[in-house]
Amino acid sequence: MTTDEVLAGVGPRLRQMRKEREVTLAALSETTGISVSTLSRLESGLRKPSLELLLPIARAHQVALDELVGAPPTGDPRVRSKPIVMGGRTHWPLTRQPGGLQAYKVLEPQRRLEPDPRTHEGYEWMYVLSGKLRLVLGEHDVVLTAGEAAEFDTRVPHWFGSTGEGPVEFLSLFGPQGERMHVRARPRRA
Repeated sequence: MTTDEVLAGVGPRLRQMRKEREVTLAALSETTGISVSTLSRLESGLRKPSLELLLPIARAHQVALDELVGAPPTGDPRVRSKPIVMGGRTHWPLTRQPGGLQAYKVLEPQRRLEPDPRTHEGYEWMYVLSGKLRLVLGEHDVVLTAGEAAEFDTRVPHWFGSTGEGPVEFLSLFGPQGERMHVRARPRRA
């Protein structure tokens, strides 16, 4: 990966990290002393990242500078991610690059929540590893069990979570609108 490629990925990574932590630009500006407009231009790629800007952001997010810029470890293909807890749900990022298709392993604790369907741009694919995952998608309300998968356009109102009968662990692949995951498997032999 070239330096230009690493630098081009910094803006989307900064935006993703900030949103995962549910921090507004205004709050990050207050913490770092960097103006909201500069942070916005940095995230959108209109401003080149510099150490002067990245160091306070790394401190605010409590991450190493290498993680902030997405510098790949040399020679090691393994993805070493730290869990991210959002809304009581734990996500382990399984991809390094910001933007494009993103993969996560997700653990939803045992709890019974009232569905609150939302919409956003994108396309999602889910595969249940263990437990039962309730998926509300448009007028459908289904329960997926271990070994089952679902895929859907995220512009359709959707919500997913535990059935309340125990924790559920699943893989989630999410991509911008138009990027669809294609899974090919060898057919079972009779």
